[in-house]
Amino acid sequence: MEKDRLESLKREYARLLIRSGINLQQGKRLAITCPVECAEFARLCAAEAYDAGCREVLLRWRDDELTRMKYLYAEDDVFDSVNLWEKDFCDIIAEEGAGWLSIYAEDPESLKGVDPDRIRRAQISSGKALEKFRELEMRSEFPWCVCSVPTEAWAAAVFPDMEPEAAQERLWEEILAACRVTGGDTLAEWKAHSDELQKHVAIMNGYNFARLRYRNDAGTDVTVELPEGHYWAGGEEKCADGTMFSANIPTEEVFTLPKRDGVNGTLAATKPLCHNGHLIEGIRFEVKEGRIIEAHADTHEDVLIDAINVDEGASYFGEVALVPYDSPISRSGILFLNTLFDENASCHFAFGEAYPLIRGAENMTEEEFRAKGVNFSMTHVDFMIGSADLEITGITHDGEEIPVFVNGNFAF
Repeated sequence: MEKDRLESLKREYARLLIRSGINLQQGKRLAITCPVECAEFARLCAAEAYDAGCREVLLRWRDDELTRMKYLYAEDDVFDSVNLWEKDFCDIIAEEGAGWLSIYAEDPESLKGVDPDRIRRAQISSGKALEKFRELEMRSEFPWCVCSVPTEAWAAAVFPDMEPEAAQERLWEEILAACRVTGGDTLAEWKAHSDELQKHVAIMNGYNFARLRYRNDAGTDVTVELPEGHYWAGGEEKCADGTMFSANIPTEEVFTLPKRDGVNGTLAATKPLCHNGHLIEGIRFEVKEGRIIEAHADTHEDVLIDAINVDEGASYFGEVALVPYDSPISRSGILFLNTLFDENASCHFAFGEAYPLIRGAENMTEEEFRAKGVNFSMTHVDFMIGSADLEITGITHDGEEIPVFVNGNFAF
């Protein structure tokens, strides 16, 4: 791609993230978390935010190499607590309804060889400290958006046979295509895509299924009970003040939550999961009454077992998501080693925290959520189970069986 065209598309992408991802409103603040390597793109987003009337842009920088150094060399008790200034920053941003843009572009192997117990303890301490922030995020109390841009290490992992510069350019091209940044009217194209997702949301909500049954030749054979009062979401979401925003760019999913104790059967992943610096392949779960009672993997099984034992809720499920097998990201044939993209190539589940997609959730207490079957956890990890032969059947409260997915795609 010509350099001038690529630079123009990057600016369009930044505009999409600010104007549709966050949908930043006049006078609001915006927090941006970003790898230091991607500072140039963060500046494009900041410039677009100020053009939209942003009161102030706040930057929080990350660096894979420094993070790795910390895990390898910091004093051991560091991983059992979180600095109060980090908790306060997150809570203040969430409570005031500011926008939160996360530019996620980690080196897939940055934590390879790190003591997994340090990672686990850091997740636990962070989860406890940021509990309020996570709750407000899950309830969409403020507009937030997760996106990605290439880094040299990430591009090299995805395209190991290419020269570094060529690999980054190729990854830019794939990211922009997945986000529908083509040089046309990007905001209109994204809105049209979001509206298409809403059509599937409306159909699933119209059926109000009691259960879903999944089957494919990869080994998935599972029944998922859906909680009373659940609803499906996808495309644009509405935050507390009525602002519409897109939490993930790109996105191809419509999703809801399973009942905490209502998942039974076998789940077999059809794509590897990149988690904590390890590529976990061949994941298989045996599930009884919602809980993962057996977890197996062809590679890094120990990392997988650690992931489902972060806390008690990590061994239950918080999300079921429907993604057509012929989605654009799936058709690309690329394993992005980045869950934001890989989950949008395939139907997936997530173990851990549930989005509270229950009607009337804004007025419910945690006890009422738990009574409805909502799972709570400090983790949320997506893994992919979609395939070309996946069959999903919806079962109504009257026992009628209706095809939802046939041969990997929506039946309607």
